[in-house]
Amino acid sequence: MRLQIVTDAWHPQVNGVVRTIEYIIAEARKLGHEVELITSDGLKTFAIPFYPEIKIAPRAKNHVVAQIKQFKPDYVHIATEGTLGLAARNYCKKNNIEFINCYHTNYPEYFKQMIHFPEFITYAALRWFHKPAKIVLATTERMVRDLRARGFKNIAVWGRGVDTKLFTPEGDKAVELDGPVFCYIGRISVEKNIKAFLDLDLPGSKLVVGDGPQLAELKAQYKDVYFAGNQQGDDLAAYYRSADVFVFASKTDTFGLVLLEALACGLPVAAYPVRGPADVLPGCEAAVMDDDLQKAALQALPLSKTKARLFAEQHSWAACVADFLKYMQ
Repeated sequence: MRLQIVTDAWHPQVNGVVRTIEYIIAEARKLGHEVELITSDGLKTFAIPFYPEIKIAPRAKNHVVAQIKQFKPDYVHIATEGTLGLAARNYCKKNNIEFINCYHTNYPEYFKQMIHFPEFITYAALRWFHKPAKIVLATTERMVRDLRARGFKNIAVWGRGVDTKLFTPEGDKAVELDGPVFCYIGRISVEKNIKAFLDLDLPGSKLVVGDGPQLAELKAQYKDVYFAGNQQGDDLAAYYRSADVFVFASKTDTFGLVLLEALACGLPVAAYPVRGPADVLPGCEAAVMDDDLQKAALQALPLSKTKARLFAEQHSWAACVADFLKYMQ
């Protein structure tokens, strides 16, 4: 199969969307499929002021159309709802090319938090964007139900995986801090609710790994927290291993890849019982969900690292991408 993936999110961004696409490409190619990626490389882009990591390419249409015409894909996968995704959507719709979309990011809730933009307007725009797709893949059953209740059609669930060879309990630590060490790893921005974690009264140390628009503010406000900045690959795994508990304070994530990465490294997880964690963590004996995040973090501390790892091993990227490709048959 010839698969073309269109995404507005790509390197140097570090987020769940980019990592998901990386694994789709790698695993699909292992299975013998031809995969080509369309990004904004070579185009002039500008950042959204309130969400600077989102890059918009105003002149995306010709760039996208030329590559689709040249590659002649059997299927197009539109990963994002930006200008590249829009150009691909419109071209595929006009030329009867089947395409499959993903609902990675809960923009209505993000925009409401950041700029108080009405959710119903964003949902209406997203319904219009996704309507002509053969299928729209959401991360969890709960997300599927939520979108159907808001009028979305052709929604199906497609979960996420974890690289259990990269993220493992065995290996060096990146840093030695006074224990116990409670950590957050991921994008540093307001929608991740990181202050809820940093304000907790916890023993030992707090570790934050990642980059984003809120990083400078948090570093200035929380002098006793160890901020490690952006890390990737083996270095990222080493920072997971430097902690004792992973604390996930977000209430807006559609999934939370970092939950599985932490568990794969043997870290028990503490989170709120909300969409994302409540879909990923049921059945995990190394996780605590509670409306009292401090209580959850302390209760997670003595939980089994072995059980954390065993839970993560049930979610391989190979199986995940195989499920993804079934939607294109």
